[in-house]
Amino acid sequence: DTPFIIAGKTFQSRFMLGTGKFKNKSDVTESITASGAEIVTVALRRIDIERHEENILEYIPEGVTLLTNTSGARNAKESVRIARLDKESGCGNWVKIEVINDSKYLLPDNAETIKATEILAAQGFVVLPYMFPDLYAARALVKAGAAAVMPLGSLIGSGQGLKAKEFIKILVEEIDAVPLIVDAGIGTPSQAAEAMEMGVAAVLANTAVATAG
Repeated sequence: DTPFIIAGKTFQSRFMLGTGKFKNKSDVTESITASGAEIVTVALRRIDIERHEENILEYIPEGVTLLTNTSGARNAKESVRIARLDKESGCGNWVKIEVINDSKYLLPDNAETIKATEILAAQGFVVLPYMFPDLYAARALVKAGAAAVMPLGSLIGSGQGLKAKEFIKILVEEIDAVPLIVDAGIGTPSQAAEAMEMGVAAVLANTAVATAG
């Protein structure tokens, strides 16, 4: 029952949902509604601003907080550019920083993520950076102005759960200025529960829901 607060905004649900990999956009709406998610991530490349085809934003229920992400960015400069485009397209100033230049394992670049976080936080963005669970990087992200820190549980889309469990435990013990949200690798409800039992504030899932039967 403890309030879940990010950047002064209170949420009832501690489950966040991504919108990629859904075959049918109507499934996005139904999944958000069924899950009770109040924060939903969406990539800029999936938002059809000029309305040439259906816009993913039309399938996100009213009242849900939109967390646009910088998917596709390979460095801080590209991530900042994408975040600014998101805001200019009317998607608000909540942004999930994703800086990935490793095409094999899709691991986040912590150094570039810190740079992007510092720039965007200074410009008034509510920044939630996706990162590899490293204590020094987490501390640097908090110092840079991150509104939350989002360590990976395991590789993106793997459904392997908390392979980085011991490192996340360290963050739970040492990072208390902002919420910790486990992002990537959550494949089952039990894995989400395990993360919550460790003391993280929330979890984010996408592939496990989007590809479910």
